[in-house]
Amino acid sequence: MRARGAQATDIAVLVVAADDSVMPQTIESISHAKSAGVPIIVAINKIDKPSADAQKVRTQLLQHEVFVESMGGEVLDVEVSAKTGAGLDKLLEAILLQAEILDLSANPDRTAEGVVIEAQLDKGRGPVATILVQTGTLRTGDILVAGNVYGKVRALVNDQGKTVPEAGPSMPVEVLGLSGTPAAGDRFAVVENEARAREISEYRMRLAREKAAARQSGQRGSLEQMMSQLQNSGLKEFPLVVKADVQGSAEAIVAALDKLGTDEVRARIVHVGAGAITESDVSVAETSNAVIIGFNVRANKQARTAAEQGGIEVRYYNIIYNLVDDVKQAMSGLLSPERRETFLGNAEILEVFNITKTGKVAGCRVTEGKVERGAGVRLIRDNVVIHEGTLKTLKRFKDEVGEVPVGQECGMAFQNYEDIRQGDVIECFRVEMVTRTL
Repeated sequence: MRARGAQATDIAVLVVAADDSVMPQTIESISHAKSAGVPIIVAINKIDKPSADAQKVRTQLLQHEVFVESMGGEVLDVEVSAKTGAGLDKLLEAILLQAEILDLSANPDRTAEGVVIEAQLDKGRGPVATILVQTGTLRTGDILVAGNVYGKVRALVNDQGKTVPEAGPSMPVEVLGLSGTPAAGDRFAVVENEARAREISEYRMRLAREKAAARQSGQRGSLEQMMSQLQNSGLKEFPLVVKADVQGSAEAIVAALDKLGTDEVRARIVHVGAGAITESDVSVAETSNAVIIGFNVRANKQARTAAEQGGIEVRYYNIIYNLVDDVKQAMSGLLSPERRETFLGNAEILEVFNITKTGKVAGCRVTEGKVERGAGVRLIRDNVVIHEGTLKTLKRFKDEVGEVPVGQECGMAFQNYEDIRQGDVIECFRVEMVTRTL
C-alpha cells in the first residue's frame, strides 16, 4: 500500500510521532518514497504531548539519509499537532512551497486519467471506487475503464460526501456506475465510447481468466488437514480464497501471506476480492480445493449452506496479525490452541428505541438459531462487521432472560456502543479454545 501511494503522489508527507520517534513502518515509507523518486516533507506529530521530543526525531532521521533543513539538509520539516491543530497551516505552506519549486502542473482540458486508491461493494450504491484524478477532468457521464471493469460515471462524490459535476487534477472522488470493483492501484482512463470500453474490459478479463485457469489446484480440507497432507505428501502449496471489506485490506492480506512463503511451502491465493462471501466464492474454493478466509465480512446464508455441503472451511478474522499468525503457525507446524467459533444465531433489528438512562435498545426478532446472554455478538451491516463486543442487556418484554429462541422477539443493547440501525443484523457466537493437532 505504501509503495502504491508513493507511485501515485507527487509529494510524500512523512508523519512521525514525536513521542515514538522513527518506527519500522516509517523506515519502510522512506524507502518507498526514495525508490519512487518522490520528495519528502516530514510532519513531526503529537508535539502537544509532554513526552514529545522533536529533536530526537530529526536526529534519528539522519540514520536513514533524511536530512531536514534545521540539520543542514534540504528536506522540509514541520512540527504539528493533529489534536490541537497547531502547525497545520505551516504544513500546508510547506506543501505549496514544494509544489511551486517542483513546478507541478497538469492539463485539465484533456481526457481524464489517474489511479484507483480503493474500491468496495456498497449494498445501496453498488461498486464504489475511490479514485485520484492525475490529469484531465473527469465528468459525470464519461465512459471509464479501470483495470478490467468499465462503466458510465453516474455520480462523483467528493471527500465531504457532496455530489460534484466534475473532478479536476489532484482531486480524489468516489465514482459510481462501474460494472464491478477494480483492484486498488489499477490505472483508469476515459475512453470515447462504451463499445471501446467493453472491448478493453473483455480483453483484460480474458487475460485474468487465463492466468487463473493456469494455476494448479491443491488439496482441500481444513487448514490443519491440509498442512498435515502437505507435510506427508511433500506438496509445496496450499490454496486460499481471500475476501475482505475493502480492496486495500485484501491487498495487505495477500502481501502478508506472500511473505510467509519458504522453499518448502507457500500460500497460493486462488481468488481475492472485496465484499461478502458469496456462493460463487464457495464454488471457486470447491473447484480449486481452497479454504476461504473472510476479513471483516461474512458469508451470506446461501454461501454458508453451500460451504457446509461442499465441506469447505470458512474462517473469519478481524485483525490481519491474527490471520497471518494463524497461517504461519499452521505452516510451521507450531499449532497453538485453536480459537473455534460456534455460530449460535442471527437476530434482525426491527426498530431502535431511545430509552432514558439505558441508551439505544434494539428491538429484534431472532431469525436463525438462538441468542444467548454471555455469548459474543457482532453487529453486521450489509454483510460487513461494524462492531464486535458483548450485550449489555437481553430482555423478553420487561424480564432479563438467558436465551431467546428462533422466531421470538427481544430487546438487546450493546455494551459501550450505540450506532445501531433498523435493518442491521446481530450475530451471536460462542468461542471455545480447542487444542489443534495435525
